Amino acid sequence: MTVLIGYVPTSVGEAALEAGLAEAKAHGDDVVILNSPRRRSTVDGELIDSTAADELVARAAAQGVAARVDQTDHGDDIVETFARIAEATSARLVVIGLRRRSPVGKLVTGSDAQRLLLDLDTPILAVKPAR
Repeated sequence: MTVLIGYVPTSVGEAALEAGLAEAKAHGDDVVILNSPRRRSTVDGELIDSTAADELVARAAAQGVAARVDQTDHGDDIVETFARIAEATSARLVVIGLRRRSPVGKLVTGSDAQRLLLDLDTPILAVKPAR
């Protein structure tokens, strides 16, 4: 089976990565680390380079977990990208990180995490970074 981890190079992404690797190790799963650029984005601070991708794979390997990084362009809908990759990899679990936001911030801007929780058919583990 596979664990699909949503990753961005922040404390939120690190929390998701650590939780996802722990789940994969505990259940003998492989990991796909999704680090997806926005369509037509020439500069994306959430996109990691090949060196960082290799480091993530090495971190997984150090824990005995086989991993690969997927940098599929998510275009306008990250939820669709997660759904497509979860189906293609037969993911048993999706792991995402959650940012801490105020109730007003959630109301005004919405949330990709909320849409994932509501729309994705695959079970989801949502984690927050430690304070």
